[in-house]
Amino acid sequence: MERIVEQNLLYDFYGDLLTDHQKRIYERAVFEDLSLKELSEEYGITRQGVHDLIKRCDKILNEYENKLHMVERFTRIKAFVKDIDSKAETMEGSMAEDIHKLCREIMESL
Repeated sequence: MERIVEQNLLYDFYGDLLTDHQKRIYERAVFEDLSLKELSEEYGITRQGVHDLIKRCDKILNEYENKLHMVERFTRIKAFVKDIDSKAETMEGSMAEDIHKLCREIMESL
């Protein structure tokens, strides 16, 4: 399950940097869970070709993350906001309401 979440995040951040052909096949394989056979028949390439393309896309997406660290930053910011929001639970009054509201707005904007 964790691998699927990681692939989704990497694709969300860096998917637009893949070619249209790579995006189509990667999306069908990862998000629609099509088999190598189904994809090879649909796109007229070998199963090995589909497999290699998916692996290459994974490598490309991971290389972008290794250089830019956007997913890492996103995950860290999200954890900080959740921590702030949970600490505000111990507070009372309008300040706590304001903090909860800001945390919700930050989470929605991420």
